[in-house]
Amino acid sequence: MRENRVIEVEELKVCFRLDKGVVVDAVKGVSFHIDKGETVALVGESGSGKSVTAMSLMRLIENAGGEIVGGDISLRGRSNNVVDIHSQTESAMQDIRGADVSMIFQEPMTSLNPVLPIGFQISEAIMRHQNKSKKEAMKISLETLRLVRVPEPESRLAQYPHNLSGGMRQRVMIAMALCCRPSLMIADEPTTALDVTIQAQILDLMKLLQEEIGMSVLFITHDMAVVAEVADRICVMFQGEIVEQGSVYEIFENPTHAYTRSLLAAVPRLGSMAEKEYPEKFPIDKMKDTFEPGELRG
Repeated sequence: MRENRVIEVEELKVCFRLDKGVVVDAVKGVSFHIDKGETVALVGESGSGKSVTAMSLMRLIENAGGEIVGGDISLRGRSNNVVDIHSQTESAMQDIRGADVSMIFQEPMTSLNPVLPIGFQISEAIMRHQNKSKKEAMKISLETLRLVRVPEPESRLAQYPHNLSGGMRQRVMIAMALCCRPSLMIADEPTTALDVTIQAQILDLMKLLQEEIGMSVLFITHDMAVVAEVADRICVMFQGEIVEQGSVYEIFENPTHAYTRSLLAAVPRLGSMAEKEYPEKFPIDKMKDTFEPGELRG
């Protein structure tokens, strides 16, 4: 793996084994890489395999009934050592998760423990991965809350998730992901549940923190407007495959795949339905009506 590369995924295949011998291929030979300090956006509609891919990078997909059946995942940790994720034991993965790679989930209210204080939830990872005492870990937790611009952080340490607003809970999730300074942070649609103004604040915060810490980011979303704001490169997923990838400028200026063009055309534009009696189908739906299965790799 190249020296400036944080993670490299080659021909990743993930399936789910259902009842009566039914096998669902959720990810079909996906390959991509992320360099140091780079933000790569993994985009596509719901069910395209984005989150399954992301959870496979941390081997969390096995806890959700999935199985990695092929491919290689190479990760460069903070100590610059490269590990093969697929071959690691569960004990080794517990050392890697949170320390070398971390994840921000879509809905913080279901990701945070409702019966534990915020301070404990952040400091738990610090004690686990940095061998700090409870007092030292709580001090680092406080500094991390300041880093993510949480107001009155001292009082927040003793509060519970239900005491915080949606935007504040997401800042806590970011603090938990950053507290051990990982090489790679995976953000799985972290702004979907937030209103537009809070969404903008969280995106600005993530960009600022990335510059301050120098980490790499895998940003998962279906929102092309968000992609234009945060990404350096884009990987477009459709039905478990990456059908196109390139720099953000290449994808937005000259998309080559029909699905990518349809995603871009589906971004709402003010006045696009003017003088039309009924709303039109979104371009993605039109595309699915006309696509032949063999054309998906085009």
